Amino acid sequence: MAKTALFVAASAEAATGVALLVTPSLISQLLLGEPLAGTALQLARVTGIALIGLAIACSSLSSSVGMFVYSTGVGLYLAYLGLSENAGGLLLWPAVAAHLLLAVFLCREIARSLRGARAQ
Repeated sequence: MAKTALFVAASAEAATGVALLVTPSLISQLLLGEPLAGTALQLARVTGIALIGLAIACSSLSSSVGMFVYSTGVGLYLAYLGLSENAGGLLLWPAVAAHLLLAVFLCREIARSLRGARAQ
């Protein structure tokens, strides 16, 4: 029963995350009664990426995979904002670097886990 509840919850969060990535303003309108504009759209998309990472971490995959998806997704999305939409807050590029560096470390951790699982 607990696995079923976790699967349902993770699936719902993944669907919400995808919806926030694709149509953040519509989701805001449906949930809160107001559309999003400006940086709220960008933050809603980051939230969508976080929900997808959470769903993966809670699924049968490892928590490292969920954090890898989150760190990679947010790092690439923030880099996209900096390069194509001229976003340029003081912490934008340090955040990009931190997320992508974490993604590299997580990727190494996942690879080690996979090698260890194959060796057994």
